[in-house]
Amino acid sequence: MPFDLSRAAVPFRMQPGLQRLDSGARHLTPLAPGSALWQEKKRVVDGGASRLAVPGFDARVPVQAILAQARSEGLAAQEPIELAFEEDFALLDGASTTLPWLCVSVPSHWAPEDKLGLAFDSVHAPVADNQALLAAHRQLVQLVTGGGHFERFVWTLTPSDRYDQHPRRHGREPWPETADPEAFARQCWLRSERQTFFPVPGVPGQAIFTIRVMLETLHDAVRSADDARRLHASLASMSDAVLQYKSLAPARDRLLAWLAPRSA
Repeated sequence: MPFDLSRAAVPFRMQPGLQRLDSGARHLTPLAPGSALWQEKKRVVDGGASRLAVPGFDARVPVQAILAQARSEGLAAQEPIELAFEEDFALLDGASTTLPWLCVSVPSHWAPEDKLGLAFDSVHAPVADNQALLAAHRQLVQLVTGGGHFERFVWTLTPSDRYDQHPRRHGREPWPETADPEAFARQCWLRSERQTFFPVPGVPGQAIFTIRVMLETLHDAVRSADDARRLHASLASMSDAVLQYKSLAPARDRLLAWLAPRSA
């Protein structure tokens, strides 16, 4: 399901944006064999780079929790979970606020091996304008590991249609050099993530964190004048720190120039 641009915050702020879900809500999306995402994930799986765990951690626990969630959603999934679902996964431990296990094949410009075992505040230290997020990090972790179900969305714009953006596997795609807004926009993509949390059965204080990466061309993503207005306003309100963090600084003016006439 495409990302709904009405979710883009105006003014833009780096904030949790958590919404509580019903216990019966869907967290998992079957991965179509042979799709572009399947092919990218399979390359990472075949290279043995998709799963990480701190020493001594029983990696069977999160895998069984994910498969149990799949059964509750009516999905007949089995190992490897990387190729069964569109989502990537991590396990969040509420007591330590750490990530002791990761199953991530298509990260968005971050290296899972650098986050393994780190506390929540350390994981999010590089995030721009993160003061509010870090100040509330313990309350947030306790909330999402307290047995409930939650959802949030994040998004950015990118010149790359590649799902896997691991910084040590792939360099950043440069923005197109054209000054023409229309030609520029035709080479841009909306990259969004639906992120959810659900509890680990039988293990209080632990939650599975899911990350579903979605890609759409910018032309397909902006479906209406309302979409264009919302995206224009959100981009225009980003701080310099956020633009730098998202690598949008070289692109924003051309993106705004393309969106402005579509906002009418």
